[in-house]
Amino acid sequence: MSQKNKMKRTAVTPRRDEDYPKWYQSVIKAADLAENSPSRGCMVIKPWGYGIWESIQRDLDRRIKETGHENAYFPLFIPLSFLEKEAEHVEGFAKECAVVTHHRLEERDGRLIPTGKLDEPLIVRPTSETIIGDAFSKWVQSYRDLPLLINQWANVVRWEMRPRLFLRTAEFLWQEGHTVHATEKEAIEEVFQALYFYRDHIQDVLAVPTILGEKTPGERFPGAVSTYCLESMMQDRKALQAGTSHYLGKKFAKASNIRFLNSDGELEYAYTTSWGVSTRLIGALIMTHGDDDGLRVPPRAAPKQVVILPIIPRRGSKEEIFEYADEIASNLRKLTYYRDPLVVHVDKRDIRGGEKNWQWIKKGIPVRIEVGPRDMEKNSVALYRRDQGHKEKIFLERTALSGRIGSILDEIQQNYFDQAKKLLDENIRTDIDNFDDFKAYFTPKNPKKPEIHGGFVRAKWCGDEAATDSLLADLKVTIRSLPLDQKEIVGGKCVITGRKATQEALFAKAY
Repeated sequence: MSQKNKMKRTAVTPRRDEDYPKWYQSVIKAADLAENSPSRGCMVIKPWGYGIWESIQRDLDRRIKETGHENAYFPLFIPLSFLEKEAEHVEGFAKECAVVTHHRLEERDGRLIPTGKLDEPLIVRPTSETIIGDAFSKWVQSYRDLPLLINQWANVVRWEMRPRLFLRTAEFLWQEGHTVHATEKEAIEEVFQALYFYRDHIQDVLAVPTILGEKTPGERFPGAVSTYCLESMMQDRKALQAGTSHYLGKKFAKASNIRFLNSDGELEYAYTTSWGVSTRLIGALIMTHGDDDGLRVPPRAAPKQVVILPIIPRRGSKEEIFEYADEIASNLRKLTYYRDPLVVHVDKRDIRGGEKNWQWIKKGIPVRIEVGPRDMEKNSVALYRRDQGHKEKIFLERTALSGRIGSILDEIQQNYFDQAKKLLDENIRTDIDNFDDFKAYFTPKNPKKPEIHGGFVRAKWCGDEAATDSLLADLKVTIRSLPLDQKEIVGGKCVITGRKATQEALFAKAY
């Protein structure tokens, strides 16, 4: 094999630059995150993937509760009549709903046949505004009951025609906040509070830079007055919506009859909000940080921060090595990393050292520590970082390890964010001001690799969504958001239609 071919060998094939969509699927398999289920469009989330979700849950749950919200649980099944109460809402979700029409099975000629037709069909939860609204109409009577701040961790079902693990599956896990307020001001403040703690979590824990913005009317959550979102750039320079927060005004309160007596003794409808993120965040993490050797998990999101790999000599006792590794692990577990105990695993499986090492590289664990007979003699360890080459290592005295591990993990966390931020900064254009240049930017240079295109464009826009969408359809580009940090528009023309511009918009191809 030539030196050139040797340099191209990676743990994951194809590489990102060869076939990004297949690379994404290969990383999920190599990192042992999830697999397709026999149930169409659904996934089995394996322990390492679910461990990442638990890290997301733990940090977000803390932020949610620190802002005064409480967790509750509501039914998976929603009566059809509940969705019919809000016309825009049912229209927005009608094509994605799974419907339960029977309540039992009977055996006929060796086959199970659904029977026992329900008087009213039940919708398998696509989102919970209507079923939670029904509960809130009973819980809220007076202004003294407000604000009502509720969160739910649950699964939802949206019938997906083109499923993709973590990004689009028929069933996925999520968190959904639902709140009720006496005034519009309080409700809008709630919407932005949720948006900001999502931003802080996604950037501080997942190390994924985000752009905050408002959705255009055509892209709002069905039935919402306004929808705000977080958009992030993946390594193929496509956008991924990482979370949303919705101001619902009084629309859902009227549909669910959520009313309260105000301080003047008058009965009025309340203002409501909803907001959520899902296991799609794991997809964002993969596509932001993964490399051609597999996944790279930011330490704050990792199920385990450190794995210790005992190197067993061909001759000699493995028990001494295991004892040495266990002592190191015990000392490290006394440490706190980002509000929680440091999670350390000693891998004692009886498999080849090289295979074991590569399994952890592909999983993306932040730090690998090797210990063998020579390390025992020197009272030291060999430490490898996932943000560096797989052969790069540093030797540390065992007594110095506890004092260094926290700063090493912080460096890895920051490096991942900095690399992602650099990609975003280098691939967001603010100087494109006409449709010809815009079209050229988003047109793939190589038809065989359509994923290789431009990145984001932030440009002036006229506000005419219908005209814009018709011109963008062939490019598969959409308006991702209207950035919150809008610059004052003084003159200028819309980058798409050439008409007078009224605001700035963020354009991109997206998942």
